[in-house]
Amino acid sequence: MGTSTPKAIIMDEVAVNRAMTRIAHEILERNEGSRDLALVGIVTRGDLLAKQLVHEMEQIEDAKILLGSLDISFYRDDYMTNFAPAVHATHVPFNVDGKRIVLVDDILYTGRTIRAALDAIMDLGRPSRIELAVLVDRGHRELPICPDFVGKNVPSSRDENVRLYLREVDDRTAVEIFEVEPGAHVGSAPLGGE
Repeated sequence: MGTSTPKAIIMDEVAVNRAMTRIAHEILERNEGSRDLALVGIVTRGDLLAKQLVHEMEQIEDAKILLGSLDISFYRDDYMTNFAPAVHATHVPFNVDGKRIVLVDDILYTGRTIRAALDAIMDLGRPSRIELAVLVDRGHRELPICPDFVGKNVPSSRDENVRLYLREVDDRTAVEIFEVEPGAHVGSAPLGGE
């Protein structure tokens, strides 16, 4: 598949990093520090963002912050219609009971991914609280899901794809909007770009 040209570049690498630093500070401020705090990133780019946030927060607090990653493939409500969901590993190497969990995702759209992530977390135990941090909120919610921490609100059409590219997996960092090709899937960029 060829690389398509973005309709617009919403955030460049500097803007993404600036937003991540702000979110890190906001999480610590709202939670009054890092005690009992854990970040859980939703695979495949939310986990990379969570890792970046933890790094920033540990620099600010000079404390170790728990980090996990969550694969929600089999919790999705479209699992049966998704012909071959990619299977990644859930890695939450701590007990979630009593923890303040911050779920981290890249692009918030319908809210269905977050609903699936909530189910997955609740299957692991009973956190004292769950909050949501997203780099981009593009609107068009189908479920009553509202993020606690947002890097940028990006109003978009249902005929557009808003995608995050990260240097670790895509050789560049940016948030871009693309026109959706007829019959194409609206959602995250495949790992390694198009």
